[in-house]
Amino acid sequence: MNSVGILFLGSGDAFGSGGRLQSSILVESPEGRFLIDCGPSALIGLKRFGFDTSGIGTVLISHLHGDHYGGVPFLVKETQVTGEREIPLVIAGPYALESHVENVMKLFFPSPENPRSGFWPDFRILPQSEKTQIGDLAVTAYPAKHSKMANPLSLRIECGGKTIAYSGDTEWNEFLPVVCKDADVFICETFEYERSAGNHLDYLTLMEHRRELDCKRILLTHLGDSMLNRCGAIELECAYDGMSFTV
Repeated sequence: MNSVGILFLGSGDAFGSGGRLQSSILVESPEGRFLIDCGPSALIGLKRFGFDTSGIGTVLISHLHGDHYGGVPFLVKETQVTGEREIPLVIAGPYALESHVENVMKLFFPSPENPRSGFWPDFRILPQSEKTQIGDLAVTAYPAKHSKMANPLSLRIECGGKTIAYSGDTEWNEFLPVVCKDADVFICETFEYERSAGNHLDYLTLMEHRRELDCKRILLTHLGDSMLNRCGAIELECAYDGMSFTV
């Protein structure tokens, strides 16, 4: 069976706690390279680790918060300016993703030209609880418990004979055990050590439900200060920028 490589370009929260880049994960499978989330610093992460952005074929977005999709306008604009892209680009995520990206591009790059002029990705909506085929990727999106206006999703991704589960930003909910069942790795946001701000999963709540998570490995990401201060002293692994492994 083929191996699938995973590299954390960014494992931080929205505020860059600990100097970390924001949410973005690069996956290299036999079918090609794709991103899970694309925070504003995603292009920095890609180029820091020596990857050509034109080789990214798919971007999967979990929800419409800037620290998770804010890098998409830069990815699109780079191709519009340089004209360098080896393969088509598919960007899939929640409802209204395409209009959000278009509006952000109008704000970031004011111009009399339509932001869609020239290169424009193939945007697709991920329906909830239905498997969607994107090339050789099979993606199933489930409802997440986060800010409703962000249309939040948790993602189950099948590629290269492996399964990657990704919580996105969410409080604990009944779909998380479904998302990660039998997954090779469950990448789970854990913004706080104990519940405080809401809208996010905290470590103590996650551990209360640990037995419900039937997966081979759990990695914690989207880490705020209260989690960063405890990495290495808790039971579960904490991801870090540049962390790479295969499943």
